[in-house]
Amino acid sequence: MLLSELERFIEEDIGYNDVSCSIIPDCEVSGEVVSKEAGIVAGLAEATQVFEYFDVFAATGLTDGSAVKKNDVIFTLEGGARSILRAERLALNFLGKMSGIATLTRRYVDMAGGVRIACTRKTTPGFRKFEKKAVIAGGGDPHRFNLSDSVMIKDNHIEVMGLENAIKNAQKSKSFTQKLEVEVEDMESAILAAGMGADIIMFDNMSVDEIEQSVKSLDEKNLRKNVILEASGGITLRDIGDYSKTGIDVISIGALTHSSNWLDVSLKLNV
Repeated sequence: MLLSELERFIEEDIGYNDVSCSIIPDCEVSGEVVSKEAGIVAGLAEATQVFEYFDVFAATGLTDGSAVKKNDVIFTLEGGARSILRAERLALNFLGKMSGIATLTRRYVDMAGGVRIACTRKTTPGFRKFEKKAVIAGGGDPHRFNLSDSVMIKDNHIEVMGLENAIKNAQKSKSFTQKLEVEVEDMESAILAAGMGADIIMFDNMSVDEIEQSVKSLDEKNLRKNVILEASGGITLRDIGDYSKTGIDVISIGALTHSSNWLDVSLKLNV
């Protein structure tokens, strides 16, 4: 991360009157960061950067995407006691949040039968790049990072402009480097979008049967080969196996970033 970002995070966490760490002598100690449950690790570079800012030596044999078990050591630490304590919460926050996202992503990836798992823009403001990086660590796809990465026609665009008009206007305005994705809620809209040259069609909140019929219809009309098919909308670990068999290429899941639990990690000092 940029030094300016790091220092903004540190300023937020330490504040102007840190008594709790100041009362401790900054004697040399060692320590360990330990996983208290099994999961997939992410945020190692960010945690390392936090520790190094406070002149704490942090060593790890893991990489983002590594699997850990309960009680596995993630980092060994050496440095001043006061410095380690000041770095502790911020470093562990990066590790816990990003590892939680990576862990949930890996669960979806393992159950998706080879279909690509992607996240969405439902991210924490100011923390998006770290959350998307965690999805990548879990084996997922980051999808578009912002509105400029690609053009997506969603339900509200269609409500205002109509589907055909929205596609025509997007094709006129977008760069040749930008792909056009169209969100559809029925088979007829999918066929229209594919026929007009959409690069990606997202089946939004459609059932397994509806998607299967849409994919079959696109195949019959020779429209399937040139378009990426994506499903989204409330797909969970309980039904992802069914969706993955419909013939789609991608499943996007907002829950990867907005509903993942943190991985439980802790730091213990050795004096």
